[in-house]
Amino acid sequence: MIGKPGWLARLKEGLARTRVNLVGLFSGGVIDEQLFEELEVALIQADVGVATTRELLDRLRARIKLKGLKTPPEVREALRDEIAALLAPCERPLALDRARPLVVMVAGVNGAGKTTSIGKLAHWLADQRKTVLLAAGDTFRAAAREQLAIWGQRNGVEVIAQQSGDPAAVIFDAVTAARARGLDVLIADTAGRLPTQLHLMDELKRVKRAIDKALPGAPHEVILVLDGTNGQNALAQVKAFDAAIGLTGLIVTKLDGTAKGGVLVALARERAERPLPIYFIGVGEGLDDLQPFAANDFAAALLGD
Repeated sequence: MIGKPGWLARLKEGLARTRVNLVGLFSGGVIDEQLFEELEVALIQADVGVATTRELLDRLRARIKLKGLKTPPEVREALRDEIAALLAPCERPLALDRARPLVVMVAGVNGAGKTTSIGKLAHWLADQRKTVLLAAGDTFRAAAREQLAIWGQRNGVEVIAQQSGDPAAVIFDAVTAARARGLDVLIADTAGRLPTQLHLMDELKRVKRAIDKALPGAPHEVILVLDGTNGQNALAQVKAFDAAIGLTGLIVTKLDGTAKGGVLVALARERAERPLPIYFIGVGEGLDDLQPFAANDFAAALLGD
């Protein structure tokens, strides 16, 4: 397992509402069309999406026929394996050593948990014995700068910030500082925005160009933070941000307590031809509640062992 000890238990607890709606369907003793109809409804309600649900159930039917599965527990295990297989291309570790500093640009809409995720990511990087610098590129909201400063204090990490001013300039200065100090990772926060706010999306592009000017070839990662409770709306966010700034990975937050944990499966299928890594998922408020994504662990938490 990729995460820390106890992480799988926390993940299962976080996905309990989603899992209960699915696992309860396998309590009977018959594999029939009614089961498949109920499964279809439950998967769609879990935000797996209509097209992905149909694909999963087609695969499940084929596996049942091929392997001669007879009991609900066998079918549940088969569905878990199909979900894990669909998610597997999205399981990819964040390659930390390919550049120094590794520049990570983080984007997302307001409320997705972007700044909190940056703080937790800094904590995770410290556990990997990496030196980190944070750049407070959300110059529009004083609260965002203050929140990032608090996370910096918790992790013993410096935050480059300005009271006001140009986000691109702040992040340019931070990249320059990280280079001069020989640090391992720079994480650049950006202003939260909706994909429909075109002038702000244009500013994200400008920030990305400023990073490349400060360090040619950077940012090395452009990560979008998604609120896991947003369901299918997350797919639209991925498309919009990817079109604007070229995403390299995702962090999915707030999976604890949601009945919509299947959105990760929809995200995986949406990008099946060009998989987008889900680097981390979050299921709580603690510092350790952001951990690398593991397809088998997630599928097990979704459908039980």
